[in-house]
Amino acid sequence: MTLDRRSFLAAASGITGAISFTPWLWAGQNRERAADVAIIGGSLGGCAAAIAALRRGLTVVMTEETDWIGGQLTSQIVPPDEHAHIETHGANASYRKLRNDIRDYYRHHYPLTDAAKHQTNLNPGGGSVSRLCHEPRVALAVLNKMLAPYLKSGKLTLLLEHVPVQADMQGDRISSVTVRSLAKGSEQTLTAPYFIDATELGDLLPLTGSEYVTGAEAKADTKELHAADVAAPANQQAFTVCFPLQYVAGQDYVGDKPADYDFWRDYVPALTPPWSGKLLDLSYSSPRDLKPKKLGFDPSGAATPGSLNLWLYRRILNAANFVPGSYAGSATLVNWPQNDCVLGNLIDVSEAEKQKHIAQAKQLSLSLFYWLQTECPRSDGGAGFAGLRLLPEMTGTTDGLAKYPYVRESRRILAETTITELHVGAEQRSAITGRSGKQLKAKSFADSVGVGSYHIDLHPSSGGDNYIDFASLPFQIPLGAMIPRRVENLIPACKNIGTTHLTNGCYRLHPVEWGIGEAAGCLVSFALEKKESPRGIRSLPDKLADFQRSLTTEGIELAWS
Repeated sequence: MTLDRRSFLAAASGITGAISFTPWLWAGQNRERAADVAIIGGSLGGCAAAIAALRRGLTVVMTEETDWIGGQLTSQIVPPDEHAHIETHGANASYRKLRNDIRDYYRHHYPLTDAAKHQTNLNPGGGSVSRLCHEPRVALAVLNKMLAPYLKSGKLTLLLEHVPVQADMQGDRISSVTVRSLAKGSEQTLTAPYFIDATELGDLLPLTGSEYVTGAEAKADTKELHAADVAAPANQQAFTVCFPLQYVAGQDYVGDKPADYDFWRDYVPALTPPWSGKLLDLSYSSPRDLKPKKLGFDPSGAATPGSLNLWLYRRILNAANFVPGSYAGSATLVNWPQNDCVLGNLIDVSEAEKQKHIAQAKQLSLSLFYWLQTECPRSDGGAGFAGLRLLPEMTGTTDGLAKYPYVRESRRILAETTITELHVGAEQRSAITGRSGKQLKAKSFADSVGVGSYHIDLHPSSGGDNYIDFASLPFQIPLGAMIPRRVENLIPACKNIGTTHLTNGCYRLHPVEWGIGEAAGCLVSFALEKKESPRGIRSLPDKLADFQRSLTTEGIELAWS
């Protein structure tokens, strides 16, 4: 298969769909693809795994459920949540390159003002949640550009809009995974020595019979200070269908009332401790102390004294950073407490129930949008901002909502190492070690393959928990958390590593997921090169040390200085 120049450039910029340069292998009536590693899921971790494996010379086939790679950064349209030191340390060099490439894309392709163009740490949206609030299509273009040379050379096969439907096992090894095209219904079989699960929900785990957990563990099992008294596998964090909004003063974009608006306008989440009141309101339960807290919303960008202005919080396009006339108004990303959906789960339910819950979450987001247009209190005593509009051109969807729900919690492997609050929680670590202040550290893991930092942040759950939010310590990513207890050639690459319900809350963010994915791609390469299993690499001190040296050579930090 060949591409003309126009088609190739379109693919590199994220315009077209699936591309493959790998020839078909025929086995009777079944189409097969063989590679050194099959990555199921094009999440942010999946992209990092693919780039690492390709960089090390492997052939890769990667699938993705949507038509956009990049997961939470693109199809879920969530700008990165990061720690305060991200510009200088505490993340892989490749992740910081991704961030810098996003900034450079704006400099080279967008009508920035001279002042914005010369900002070293350009924040295109100027949102307060991140030092890099940006549009999802820019991240998509950058990721596609990173992968484009490998697509052209045939080292990478990318199968968009494909999902896994079957896995064949030989003992404790995966021999093949069958994937189905959502567009055509056709199936093909992927074979490889190693399989990486980079799906948002850990979809390979049940297909392969891999042992895993979901939801909340019991305190008796994990010994965690903040764990539940009784295990509740179905008690999972809210997911959110995010959407971007633009405000154009003087315009009226109010359309038809959403079908479920009356339900959501009066909906009060049934949570313990109680929520602050109605969900569609400018108040919420403050995550740290669960007391009612007033929020502000003013799409003109004006400050709201005494409260957080939600418009500025996740603003992804600040019109002031661009040449006057480039945009009719600024835009923000709505990923707020008000559109977290707790009415049902996406994991271990039927496909029909999963789609029902996604439809409910979409109705919630559309209802929130309509409420902002028509009923949201204004500082002048009026109600509603009719000049708000959805931005389907930014999301790549017809309805202006994200292509895929923002997922906070996945199936999690039963791993050789399970990271618990005892390892990273500030309060429990202090109780264990008797230390405080600068002397208080997270547990040091001898098999570290990366680092991260974020507080433990659990959103309200389907089981009725309100926020669970408390301090953690800068932490490491242990290799043991990436190795299933039984299956030999399955590696997790994102939120499906061996964490608990609680510690998932600090390991689920963008730079950590990238680090997990990059470590997964490097691990497969090293295992093939040394002809040693991932379990063997971890258990053999000389092999582990060699692997860790190879990681540091590629700019992967293994410890906090």
